[in-house]
Amino acid sequence: MTKTVADLCDDAIPSPGRVHVCEANYFKPYGLHGSFHGKIRTCRIFESNPLVRSILSTPGGGDVLVVDGGMSMRTALMGDQIAKLAVENGWAGVIINGCIRDSAIINTLPLGVKARGTVPVKSLKGHAGEQGVAVAFAGVEFVEGWHVYADEDG
Repeated sequence: MTKTVADLCDDAIPSPGRVHVCEANYFKPYGLHGSFHGKIRTCRIFESNPLVRSILSTPGGGDVLVVDGGMSMRTALMGDQIAKLAVENGWAGVIINGCIRDSAIINTLPLGVKARGTVPVKSLKGHAGEQGVAVAFAGVEFVEGWHVYADEDG
């Protein structure tokens, strides 16, 4: 990414459609790519991650998966195995409104990850979730097909 998120915000000042920015300090960064961007793909789940695994097992083409995990801090929605699938399948990044685990390993992977935090408890497997739906958290609506830009500032 040649421009920073701050640059994109500056460029949008005169525009009637301002850049939508997540609430400050909502996410923590993980993975080797502190800066990433791509077309948004979405899912909504709660404490159950089979849909995340399924989506990240498909070709990503540089897209970013945005996961609305209901802000749960009780289970991890992605660990090192699923993060490795994202890398192998060409995903640019994953943004999770929830937790990850295996952060030490994820921090060695060429992937951008933003999540609320970490928890060692793996997720449940019983809830299917929804894919391709608009999700909203951190003061922003994420719509499948739109683009997301993330870096060290937001």
